[in-house]
Amino acid sequence: MESHGSDTDGEEQQTPLLHRGYKSKVQSAPVCCSARCSLAFFCCYAFFVVYALRVNLSVAMVDMLNTNHQPNTNHSSSVCPPHISPARPKRNHSASVYDWDTETQGWILGSFFYGYIFTQVPGGYLAGRFGSKWLLGFGILVTVVFTLLTPVVADLGASYLIGIRILEGIGEGVTFPAMYNMWAVWAPPTERSRLASIAYIGAQIGTVLSLPLSGEICFYFDWTYVFYIFGAVGLLWFVLWAGLVFESPNTHRWISEREKLYIVGALENELAPPSHRDIPWRAMLTSRPLLAIMVAHFSYNWTFYTLLTLLPTYMNDILGFSIQENGWLSALPYLGSAVTAFLSAQLSDYLQEKCFYSTVVVRKALTIVGMTGPAVFLVAAGNTGCNYILAIAFLTISSSLGGVSSSGFNINHLDIAPSYAGILLGITNTFATIPGMVGPVIARSLTTNNTIEEWQTVFYISAAINLIGATTYTLFGQGTVQPWAIQMPHRGE
Repeated sequence: MESHGSDTDGEEQQTPLLHRGYKSKVQSAPVCCSARCSLAFFCCYAFFVVYALRVNLSVAMVDMLNTNHQPNTNHSSSVCPPHISPARPKRNHSASVYDWDTETQGWILGSFFYGYIFTQVPGGYLAGRFGSKWLLGFGILVTVVFTLLTPVVADLGASYLIGIRILEGIGEGVTFPAMYNMWAVWAPPTERSRLASIAYIGAQIGTVLSLPLSGEICFYFDWTYVFYIFGAVGLLWFVLWAGLVFESPNTHRWISEREKLYIVGALENELAPPSHRDIPWRAMLTSRPLLAIMVAHFSYNWTFYTLLTLLPTYMNDILGFSIQENGWLSALPYLGSAVTAFLSAQLSDYLQEKCFYSTVVVRKALTIVGMTGPAVFLVAAGNTGCNYILAIAFLTISSSLGGVSSSGFNINHLDIAPSYAGILLGITNTFATIPGMVGPVIARSLTTNNTIEEWQTVFYISAAINLIGATTYTLFGQGTVQPWAIQMPHRGE
């Protein structure tokens, strides 16, 4: 049956792979209570830990600073009338505080990405060569251990803390490529969006919960417990992961024979032969579909990282909200993103499996919604002035719509080259890490006076970059396995 919609690639007009190759050979296995569903929830837990450990420092930093020695600034009050929350008694904490200036704080908060960027491609390669389970497991374990050591290292000085954050970034850098490589051998084509989105939602939940919970932990205990508590949660994950997760369906101890046959049959025409050792680097790096994903990934992350690091600042300096008293308010956009990521995943797989829309049509449609929608509402948020209700609503809608793209370009690595999905994710995520390093710096340089007009410029730039990414992916994205991903490479590739 032909798919609805049209595309320039003739292959894309064919029925999705699930209905072409193996449906007549094997019987599908239910997702509910299956081994692959269990893996999805363990991956969700994994990325909850990853993002909780990534963002908790931004909240803990507030209590780590010696406010009696902070330099005077001209940002003592918000542009809009402040919204004062009920006062809570100040508690006496025994944890150390530090005399770090704003430049030092910036280096500490941004240092994570300087390690993170270097292990993206190696992570994908190592996952493909040696397996994903232990690479992902030990990558997160490294981050957990250094998180637990953070209070001790902070006492040694800012340079030591910067160093340990770089090491945490190196550990976390392998996690996403390893996860994609694992799904390449676990996720049937028409279930990719559903299964991978469950894992991806863990990142959103980690952000949503760690922002307010870190503030509460700082208040009731002190900032050191932020790292001890989230570190303990990470250690528990590693124990469960080591004992209950398996590399592939063929090595799983408790998977049903029906499910194993279903998964293996679903992927038999997509994965490269086991003897295939050479990686077609030249074909990868010159592939237009991969370049389209790369541009979209960079564009999406520009807005994501800018808001992740600066949304609390905007709510405090412009709208008059405090991140400590309104942690849940700052986390609201990421909650919305988690919900839409889950719903769009269900829609994506339904459109392919039941309605027989081609993969490329579904991926492009969700990418357009997930990137142009946020751009529109981001600009709208910048033009609300001091109407904080509209501003928060528009920012929440903007981030929520961004979650739709998780079933668009973000999952497309598995469509075009499942055998090399980890490496592809490593390549695009390397490029997409750059916004985390430079985006917030540029945004802060444009908002030196913290005026509404300056913040409008930041939002306009983010929106424009989002539109460029959506346009590029719409023009050049594809949804079928590329020839270089399933055939033996020619000499020289």
